[in-house]
Amino acid sequence: MTSFTTTPNGPESDQDVATPDIVVVVDGPEAAPKTTTFAELGVREEIVRALAESGIEHTFAIQELTLPLALSGDDLIGQARTGMGKTFAFGVPLLHRIVTDESRPLTGIPRALIVVPTRELCIQVYEDLANAAKYLRVGDRKMSVTAIYGGRPYESQIEALQKGVDVVVGTPGRLLDLAQQGHLQLGGLSVLVLDEADEMLDLGFLPDIERILKQTPDDRQAMLFSATMPDPIITLARTFMNQPTHIRAEAPHSAATHENTTQHAYRAHALDKVEMVARILQADGRGATMIFTRTKRTAQKVADELAERGFKVGAVHGDLGQAAREKALKGFRNGDVDVLVATDVAARGIDIDDITHVINYQIPEDEQAYVHRIGRTGRAGKTGIAVTLVDWDELPRWTMIDKALGLDTPDPLETYSSSAHLFTDLGIPADATGSIGKATRSTEPRDRPQRESRDGEKRVSSDRPARNRERTRQRTRGAAKSEATSGQDTESTGSAPEGTETAPAGDSTGPAKRRRRRRRPSTSAPTTS
Repeated sequence: MTSFTTTPNGPESDQDVATPDIVVVVDGPEAAPKTTTFAELGVREEIVRALAESGIEHTFAIQELTLPLALSGDDLIGQARTGMGKTFAFGVPLLHRIVTDESRPLTGIPRALIVVPTRELCIQVYEDLANAAKYLRVGDRKMSVTAIYGGRPYESQIEALQKGVDVVVGTPGRLLDLAQQGHLQLGGLSVLVLDEADEMLDLGFLPDIERILKQTPDDRQAMLFSATMPDPIITLARTFMNQPTHIRAEAPHSAATHENTTQHAYRAHALDKVEMVARILQADGRGATMIFTRTKRTAQKVADELAERGFKVGAVHGDLGQAAREKALKGFRNGDVDVLVATDVAARGIDIDDITHVINYQIPEDEQAYVHRIGRTGRAGKTGIAVTLVDWDELPRWTMIDKALGLDTPDPLETYSSSAHLFTDLGIPADATGSIGKATRSTEPRDRPQRESRDGEKRVSSDRPARNRERTRQRTRGAAKSEATSGQDTESTGSAPEGTETAPAGDSTGPAKRRRRRRRPSTSAPTTS
């Protein structure tokens, strides 16, 4: 069993102040799985069997500490850094309790609600709980779990709720919409969970959360999980929880960042960053890798450039439709893609244990975002590498992050893609270049990022400029033959279709002139002399 101490509320620690009830602090390394099994903690056999089939038998510290309290119905606050197993810390007791409570049989009205900050985390938590619940049945009825999140049509989610759902995982905005429309009933909840509460605060979801809480019964069990405990989250906990136990599954003096993640920071020139990244991706032992950018445009640009250099890369950012984001994440999880370029918001909630490298292509806004980013690697007791590329104009912000986290690297060493110490530090082969082969399929037009129109039709956004340029070129040259030819993209070959160069620019006869006369009234107002 994990050894731990209990500390009453008191002024000794900033995090202990104003925290309800007691604080439990682990005395050892919190990341490694423990010897205690889920079965030994009294979890139902169906759940234990489902987890075992996924290779999960032993608990992590946060799970071992929270399960006894959660199974007994107590309110609790679970605090642990990312990658410590928080999903099953609340998911397992939640499933166990609602299927075991014979006084409140499952009727299809939601009995448990898990609120998460992002679509990606919603999908992940849903998949984890659906897998853990796959053998749970009440009579002839199988326990049902559904995901409710934005970016998808309302109709299918409303239909699922009408058929009957026992566990709902959702994002605040869509949950509130469906609740206000009367499709989502929250009056029958037995268990309420707020996951990644600090991220919901950062994203501005706190007002929506408060509106959702007002629609839930007072006698339900409440669990709140968060990596950090800022004052607004503590205030929220006091408002909707009943004497919760605060469990902090980490060593008392552990650092904010993971000790088992090796961190490197280099001062890099913006025009050389892609070259540097291409070489880092060829480092010995490099596995699944996440690259973070601050802007959506940069994320797509980096993904496209790496794909052109032969890397298997996907992108997740706000300009992509939800289907495209889910496709990229699925490819990253199953190994079809081993490099994922993402913005901070889009990447929150991506929970993959086998990520070996995190690259900060652009530095984050603050130290908390930095911790969230590099927390994607070095998870579940494994080691990882985090590389941060600091541009010259980013130095002031990096200095603040460095000071806040005590990284002791306020002035990173100036580094280029050819610098010997880059190869030595990261184990990059001496013969590594900026390319590993032919461009991957992700650079072809059919796989370029898609935008969704209001009517749901998908259009390849990156093809529009090429088509517009083609039309402009053809109209300028008066190329009637080229205008009549469809499906040809002259930008891809660097020359116009055969015959267009010989057409006289001032030729006023033929089809080109007639087309110009037809278009003039629709593009410009009539003029009078």
